[in-house]
Amino acid sequence: MQTTLATLAITGVILAIGVLLRVMTRSRRYLGGPAEQATYQTLHTVSVAARTLRGGLDAQGAGRAARHLRALLGCQAVAVTDGRALLAWDGTGEAHAGDAVRHARHPVGTGRSVVLKADQVACEDPDCPLVHAVIAPLTAGDHVVGTLAAYDSAATAGLVRAVGETARWVSTQLELAELDRSRTRLAEMEVRALRAQISPHFIYNSLTTIAAFVRTQPDRARELLLEFAHFTRYSFRNHGEFTTLAEELRSIDRYLLLEHARFGDRLRVSLRIAPEVLPVAVPFLCVQPLVENAVRHGLERKTGVGHVTIVAEDAGQECLLSVEDDGVGMDPEHVRRALDGEQPGGDSVGLVNVDERLRQVYGTAFGLVIETGPGAGTKVSLRIPKYKAGVSVS
Repeated sequence: MQTTLATLAITGVILAIGVLLRVMTRSRRYLGGPAEQATYQTLHTVSVAARTLRGGLDAQGAGRAARHLRALLGCQAVAVTDGRALLAWDGTGEAHAGDAVRHARHPVGTGRSVVLKADQVACEDPDCPLVHAVIAPLTAGDHVVGTLAAYDSAATAGLVRAVGETARWVSTQLELAELDRSRTRLAEMEVRALRAQISPHFIYNSLTTIAAFVRTQPDRARELLLEFAHFTRYSFRNHGEFTTLAEELRSIDRYLLLEHARFGDRLRVSLRIAPEVLPVAVPFLCVQPLVENAVRHGLERKTGVGHVTIVAEDAGQECLLSVEDDGVGMDPEHVRRALDGEQPGGDSVGLVNVDERLRQVYGTAFGLVIETGPGAGTKVSLRIPKYKAGVSVS
């Protein structure tokens, strides 16, 4: 009897554990009801499709996005055009793909959606499920740049609304893609502006200095010419928007070597560089213009010896940089107006350019901090996050 009771007790415990494990397993797998699961799936599909469209409206992006768009619309087939050519077709009835551009003419011309009926869509195959089409324009700003078409057995009110909303969402992604391209073009233009600012003044002075050494010190002239070649190669390179701080400082060292040849003992430089920050990615030509500003506008007009101090410090998640000179200084109000865009051009163009690029890349809190005054020298400080999404050395 006792043995039977013990056996029943053990069996009961095993069953209880089994039920508990089953409940726990089911609870881990439970992702909500059908509505919640449908919401999660839709959000996931939207997220994946967004990534494929952020490169703009082209055959590659449209081809990757088409199946996700068809999943969102729940239709038999989807076509994406740029108004002139078919970029992507996904689904059944590929025989209709050749008519996609012709079907898109009205939305492209009017900027309004259109519903095509059986006599406008149906093909020779009596079993083809594609009988109706809903086509909506894709826009970027005020311009129609393409179309999104859903082909199905019926053009229900729900499908019409879904195509319209999805087309608006796709248009938003295309506008964001255009904004990304505009930012890239702006950054490239700003770098070109810096190069244009650096080249005339510095190149003329460097070549004049090198020419002065050709007869008296030919070996020194040859050395300076090589350094000048390395400096200009770095300054005019086309290898991405970012570089390492080590590369930027190496270019600055060459720049200062050439300026030393011109100024002689009048120019003295101190460096305090933490080795931990040398691999940090920084915007291309973000420090060199500050050093040139210190030499050109701070010390060039000063009598006697001038001192430039360059500091790069490790500050946890950030790199702290500063360039300081004991030169003639600047009017603080003049600097403020230049940085605020109230006084374009002038001697502060290099500082303004670097300030704008820093704020565009890292945010408004990461602009230049300038301490200066007439006769008091100038100190320019900046902070660079060590890690920032989208910032890397290509």
